[in-house]
Order: sequence, then C-alpha cells, then structure tokens
Amino acid sequence: MTNRYETVFILTPVLSEDQTKEAVKKFKDLIKKGRGKVHHEESWGMRKLAYPIQKKSTGFYHLFEFESDAPFVDKLETEYRRDERVLRFMTVKMDKHHVAFAERRRNKMAAGNTGDAPAAERPARRSRKEENVNEQNS
Repeated sequence: MTNRYETVFILTPVLSEDQTKEAVKKFKDLIKKGRGKVHHEESWGMRKLAYPIQKKSTGFYHLFEFESDAPFVDKLETEYRRDERVLRFMTVKMDKHHVAFAERRRNKMAAGNTGDAPAAERPARRSRKEENVNEQNS
C-alpha cells in the first residue's frame, strides 16, 4: 500500500548551483527508482538556520511531496545520512488533512504569484503609527 510523504532536506551552503541541482536530482531519481511518484517539488533556496549545524549558519532547503511504499522511506533516509552534502532532513507521512492543506497552500501561492487579486481588492495595511494617530483623534 502506498502512502503520501513530505520530505524536507537541507544541503550544505558551500555547494555551487550545479552541485545543488545534482544533489536534488539524485534524490528525485532515487524516489522514482524506488517506484515512488513525486507529486510536488519546491526549492526554498538558501535560508538561515535556526542554529549552527557543522559550523554553518545557512543551507539550501528543498521539499518533495511523494507517494511510495512505507519501506522505501527507510532507504531514502539512509541515503540522506550517507550523503555528506545533506545537513538535516525530515520526512513525515501526510494524512488527508495534510494533503488538502498542502494543495490549498500551493493554490494560494500560485494565485498570489500571478497577481489575480488587484491591489484595490486587497485590504490596505495600516502602520501602528497611523493606528495610534487615528485612536488619538477619536
């Protein structure tokens, strides 16, 4: 029986763009070779880590949503551990609510990127200074 999983891994920041793409391709091909199906992939780029890992304060974040058999996840995580380019990783099993949330988030991001909502329809954001002035004038 196949389950849906979400995995996020952090690659070391010393890699070049080509090396990063090659590492991501390696894990994507591994999922496909393990009879898995990649449903979604996101590259979050270089981000600051919450705490230093191996004396590094940044890393390249990447996310895969995939479907596979449960025993395959152990093989994937073993490959993450063996690859010295991976600083950290986390794989979680997605339930139906998690899948629905991820799809809504993607749709919302896609709508935001295309600019479907004109600026006039979006609520204006007021600064605290403006709010304080309005409160004092009332």
